[in-house]
Amino acid sequence: MLELRPATPRDVPNILAFIRELAEYEREPNAVLATEADLLRDGFPLPDSKVPQRFHALIAEWNGQPAGFALYFYSYSTWQGRAGIYLEDLFVRPKFRGQGIGRALLAKVASIAIDEGLPRLEWSVLDWNQPSIDFYQRMGAVMKSEWLGMRVTGEALTNLAAQFVTDLVIK
Repeated sequence: MLELRPATPRDVPNILAFIRELAEYEREPNAVLATEADLLRDGFPLPDSKVPQRFHALIAEWNGQPAGFALYFYSYSTWQGRAGIYLEDLFVRPKFRGQGIGRALLAKVASIAIDEGLPRLEWSVLDWNQPSIDFYQRMGAVMKSEWLGMRVTGEALTNLAAQFVTDLVIK
């Protein structure tokens, strides 16, 4: 039987394991730098912490075994003037696939958006991951073709930030 529930601090080791398994599936097994401490800090901050909750997660259990998860955070659309949800990760362990767990997780995140009056749910999928693309399209998702993702990390991020400090004059 399937149980979906909000993640708790107790789930952090499983969340990190899911993240590592997803990275392996996405052909980036050495890319995961996150630690349990990072996930605790950002997903389950202490009440007196100055760090806000940066993500939410759902855990899927199949017959009491951790089967998958969805990790999401809130985004904001300036055009709509409304918040939305960005689904960062959706993962079901291979041995549990075909049971409707991925669909249930995606539907639960969608229901959170609806319950909170949010007009959109977005996520990214790798262009080579045809099984996931097909799955998402069966759920009614539409692939955006006119928008390309951009990212700045590492040294490029540091260099960009340094340009603000050194090149701009703020009055």
